[in-house]
Amino acid sequence: MKCLILAAGYATRLYPLTENFPKPLLKVKEKTILDWLIDDIDTVKEVDEYIVISNHKFACHFIEWAKNKSQKITVVDDGTSSNETRLGAVKDIQFAMDKLSIDDDVLVIAGDNVLDFSLTKFITYALNKKTSCVMRYFEPDAKRLLKSGVVTIDDNDLVLKMTEKSPNPESNWCCPPFYYYTKKDAKRIDDAIKAGCGVDAPGSYIAWLCQQTKVHAFEMPGKRYDIGNLESYQKVQEDYKGINN
Repeated sequence: MKCLILAAGYATRLYPLTENFPKPLLKVKEKTILDWLIDDIDTVKEVDEYIVISNHKFACHFIEWAKNKSQKITVVDDGTSSNETRLGAVKDIQFAMDKLSIDDDVLVIAGDNVLDFSLTKFITYALNKKTSCVMRYFEPDAKRLLKSGVVTIDDNDLVLKMTEKSPNPESNWCCPPFYYYTKKDAKRIDDAIKAGCGVDAPGSYIAWLCQQTKVHAFEMPGKRYDIGNLESYQKVQEDYKGINN
């Protein structure tokens, strides 16, 4: 299995911290965000390569960071140099898949979130389901639902529909940017883009895919900390206690 890490954003809401430094390498407590994610995933020994998808501006920082990691880490530079020219998450995934000729199951994760539960639970769930999978959590706040990917599911976790930032969310199940694609489904991204799939939000591909084949949704057993601005970064520094389950 390959793990694609979405890290090509410019994090303008975190300036000045990220004006010349990538958000995924900011520290939360004693470790960087990426270290929290990768060190946890690596405990299950299913991933044989971690692929960090970066923009051109920050690629050098990831290359330097990777030198001190024991895991196999490849940094892919998508060639963009500003927020205005970014490819969008779905095109970044396609870019890395094509550049590295990936022919494997793929775990796709955002490089700017930390979790208080182990992602290995999601990986095990997906391997047992033998389908592409997403994660989900119950969001009671109506305003937050408007800014999120939202899924509707049946009694067996099957995703019936997914929408990104819908003005009329059909459920309270939010879908954070953590996905598992089977090898077969990972090869269909180009088809999705040609069919009109959105490319900015990573969940747009799942919104298309769940209408073509089975996709299941794993209920998160803990909390996600999304680091979007200076306030949320300060809060996670205060509240985060590491992975506890």
